[in-house]
Amino acid sequence: MRTVGSGHKIVQTFKTYHMANTYHQIYLQAVFAVKYRNAVLHKSWRLKLQGVLGNLINETGCKAIIVNGVEDHVHCFLGLKPVVSVFELMKTVKAKSSKYINDHQLRSKHFE
Repeated sequence: MRTVGSGHKIVQTFKTYHMANTYHQIYLQAVFAVKYRNAVLHKSWRLKLQGVLGNLINETGCKAIIVNGVEDHVHCFLGLKPVVSVFELMKTVKAKSSKYINDHQLRSKHFE
């Protein structure tokens, strides 16, 4: 309430509008390709790596639906949270999965 001029009071009322529930459904397919498309994702540890990728995606609050791939690339199909940027998601997953591979000395038979 505020007073104007000669003591008249103006009462301000505000209407509140309630927005109906908002739903989102964003799906994204990301493909991680090995440098130069070399066939280095060996079958003996590829499933472990795919599991790691799925967990890394889930840790961001997104939902890994399918993670699969072959010797030279991995496909990730996921549900994206609207508050997570694609850039930040991919940067995080790529960095942490590369670190996992290096820390666990995963190698392809191609290089042994």
